[in-house]
Amino acid sequence: MLTLRPLPAFADNYIWVLHDERHAWVVDPGESAQVLDYLQKHGLVLQGILLTHHHSDHVGGVQALRQQTGAAVYGPAGEPIPEPARRLRQGDRVDVLEQQFEVIDVPGHTAGHIAYFSAACPDGPLLFCGDTLFSGGCGRLFEGTPEQMLASLDTLAALPAQTQVCPAHEYTLANLRFAQTVEPSNEALARHVPYCEMLRAQGLPTLPSRLGLERQINPFLRSREPSVRQSLSRLPSASLGDVHVFAALREWKNNFQ
Repeated sequence: MLTLRPLPAFADNYIWVLHDERHAWVVDPGESAQVLDYLQKHGLVLQGILLTHHHSDHVGGVQALRQQTGAAVYGPAGEPIPEPARRLRQGDRVDVLEQQFEVIDVPGHTAGHIAYFSAACPDGPLLFCGDTLFSGGCGRLFEGTPEQMLASLDTLAALPAQTQVCPAHEYTLANLRFAQTVEPSNEALARHVPYCEMLRAQGLPTLPSRLGLERQINPFLRSREPSVRQSLSRLPSASLGDVHVFAALREWKNNFQ
């Protein structure tokens, strides 16, 4: 049996913990204190650390965790992450608590961003996607291009519908507010917003999400839908290419208040 938990960090980060009641792995530990407290409280030994990209709010706790626990570190092949680390790229695999995670290259937010996907976890397929895919949104394009990000999201969207989606930030309510502006008649979105509001009012995470749900509510996975294209009235033509439409949608979100 595996337990999956998001540990809050900073203002809105999550550090994901996966454990089997003896050993644990963590994903994107921007801070170390929360992880060490959780390990101590539950009597867990940290075996490994998975990193999706190099930003400090995802790697800032690595050295302290390594020093305290001796855990191995895994991360993207093309990004500056704390050493020593095993460098990973598309198609590599990591064994985590008897589950095999496949590495997927998902550039866009950063140039070398990766994600981790396991098709056969006990509670269904599991995806750690860092800052590439959020519930209701996607990451800003700090280093990559719209073409790269659209391709990355297409890759993730093709995973099984029941996949648990584990992003690294609690951005859901803000993302859904934008999504409703883009698609005000989206019924799945209208049903999901009150549920997420209830969770946050109780101090609970909105994550993990499910990929099938994200296909219904996330405008960045729906940028080819006529309802999304129609909302981009400033585009000269709805016949513009997919990348141009996606880029316009991302720019709209960048400036959305």
